[in-house]
Amino acid sequence: MRPRVVYWNNIPAPYMVERFNAVARRRNLELEVWFSARTKKGRSWKVDENSWNFRHRYLPSINRGTYPLALPTPLFRGPVPEVFVSLYAAPTFLLGSALASARGARTAFWVEVTFDSWVRRRRWKETIKSAAFRRVDAIFTAGRDGRNFALRYGGSPDRIFVVPHMVDFDHYAGRASRASRERERLRAELGLRGVTFIYVGRLWVGKGLNYLLDAFGTLQRTTPNDVSLLLVGDGVDESLLRSRCVEEHLENVVFAGFHSADALPTLYAAADVFVFPTLGDPFGMVVPEAMACGLPVIATTASGEIRDRVTDGSTGFIVAPADSEALSKRMLVLTEDGERRNAMADASRRRVEGQTPDTWAHAFETAIARTLDLPQARGRH
Repeated sequence: MRPRVVYWNNIPAPYMVERFNAVARRRNLELEVWFSARTKKGRSWKVDENSWNFRHRYLPSINRGTYPLALPTPLFRGPVPEVFVSLYAAPTFLLGSALASARGARTAFWVEVTFDSWVRRRRWKETIKSAAFRRVDAIFTAGRDGRNFALRYGGSPDRIFVVPHMVDFDHYAGRASRASRERERLRAELGLRGVTFIYVGRLWVGKGLNYLLDAFGTLQRTTPNDVSLLLVGDGVDESLLRSRCVEEHLENVVFAGFHSADALPTLYAAADVFVFPTLGDPFGMVVPEAMACGLPVIATTASGEIRDRVTDGSTGFIVAPADSEALSKRMLVLTEDGERRNAMADASRRRVEGQTPDTWAHAFETAIARTLDLPQARGRH
């Protein structure tokens, strides 16, 4: 008999959908995925349920303020999964975990490191988090940063299992390779000149984009070479960022708008360096995407598991968040040293080569099996 597993995620992010599809294809688990909502504000990706191979359902919700309150109603009746996996950072996830445990399921939280720049720490929230992490049967996380974060809040070391994030290397590398044959035409269409730095993600100041514009302005004043900045995405601060570029006479800043995962490799291929100036991302899937497309990365330390992906001086550079001077200096190095830039590009591609959604699925299945092997945590309450 295949273990019955429910995974409750907030929304169907594309990279999670491809992983759930991989689990379904492998047929080692009887998986059902729950979503709190189909999408949320600030997310422009397309949701196509016809491409999903896994069982799924959208939970009923109560509209309350900014965020709808999803209700884990299937846990009140119907079959109980053997393992119930969910996020934790909302009251409904905690309720779902408690209900699943009360009905005899093993419970696990998906946990990633969070940063103070994005999350307001309140004592009562910290107390609840610590209690929840101690009571759950297992914690799944993406790497060392997530593991240390879980330990900080009382997670048991023998109940924390690493399920590393993975990209579909062949998708990104293959499409970028094909797009590179028409690189000059693409760059001309976009209006890019010289060494091009690309950012992909939400256009929101919490991503550190004001510091990126500061750094790019300094770079333009410092180097005699042509440089461009390609911003891919949309978001609440797009007009603010556009106004800054006009007011400060920043040249060669191109706003490309939102693009789906299918189109991103083409844009990565038109650029030379990926920049991730975030002030507090739990992970940032765009980093390995860019690496698969053969781009060196300049990222801040405020990104979960970043040192497991970017080796400073080898696959790119790591700088402190909100430090536009350090960011500009690293951008200058990669502007003026083409040989080093190419070497880092090759190292980046090799670092993520071979990653697939199936790799994630295998690690997830292993974590489920290890959770089932452990005695239930109920006795530790």
